[in-house]
Amino acid sequence: MFKKLFVPSDDSDLTSMALLVARLWFGLSMLFNHGFDKLTHFNELAGKFQDPLGIGSEASLILVICAEVGASLLLTAGFMTRIVASILVIDMFVAFLMVHKTAMQGGELAFLYLAGYLVLVIAGGGLFSVDTLKFGGFERSRIQKGD
Repeated sequence: MFKKLFVPSDDSDLTSMALLVARLWFGLSMLFNHGFDKLTHFNELAGKFQDPLGIGSEASLILVICAEVGASLLLTAGFMTRIVASILVIDMFVAFLMVHKTAMQGGELAFLYLAGYLVLVIAGGGLFSVDTLKFGGFERSRIQKGD
């Protein structure tokens, strides 16, 4: 049962290509537009970062950086896709509901990221992912075979 979390579904090549595009699009845009900025400005942000969970500003920032840098990198590679996408769903859920307090107050981008990550939690990484290389047992796709 636990292995099913990692094994990609046996979808069409086009579906897998779409999942690759989604992983790259959402993973890299989160990494470069949000994660790296927080990482490089850690000292400036640590004392004043919002603390929606009540664990402290610095701890909240560390958790967000782990999600927006670490999970985004793993998502881009397609490694443990459903788990890292779940981490990013939680990150965006907190950002949307607790930090931005819905789309009315600037949370629309967090809501869009949330939707993209939720799709990846449901669908997984597709055939063109590290998950397939490590956990997959499926026959190579038609594209990979050259059909």
